[in-house]
Amino acid sequence: MENNNNLEILKSCGAFLEGHFLLSSGKHSSGYCQCAKLLRFPDLSAQVLATVAEQVKDLGITKLVGPAMGGVLVSYELGRQLGLGSLFTERKDGIMQLRRGFEVNENDRILITEDVVTTGKSTMETVEALEAFGAKVIAVACIADRRGPDCDFSLPVYSAVKLQFPVYEADDCPLCREGKIPVVKPGSRTSK
Repeated sequence: MENNNNLEILKSCGAFLEGHFLLSSGKHSSGYCQCAKLLRFPDLSAQVLATVAEQVKDLGITKLVGPAMGGVLVSYELGRQLGLGSLFTERKDGIMQLRRGFEVNENDRILITEDVVTTGKSTMETVEALEAFGAKVIAVACIADRRGPDCDFSLPVYSAVKLQFPVYEADDCPLCREGKIPVVKPGSRTSK
């Protein structure tokens, strides 16, 4: 299956959005990927994530870890397809942590799972939490890779789709100047 088919699936379930969006960075964009709308459908999610499972199956992964919220279902589905354990990290007191009795150690080769990778903020917080236990994070897997050319990211990223949306500073947004489409905040993270 090719990325074009995955993009069509994202569009068909409303996960690929076009309009005027306020991003968590405080910037504006004409595109947004809301993977929760894909993850509502287990069969479609499995189909899209099968392309990612195929890419990572020979990496020697021992565990998958998804940062809450977006990475939890992705971790579960990839774990199911790869026959591996699926864990997640979550923020407590603003710090990404491994909780609920989940364990990793120096023998673990971990694949971090995300719904969308844009800046890598939650991914790198998760790397830090896991490496504190001696685990080795080897790569990141996601549904949508939205990293821009200026994103400095040291881990390999395996994705179902690679998306590039124009991003604008809020005070220099052509969509705001046109005034035709109101800006909306679709994500869960608070803007800067």
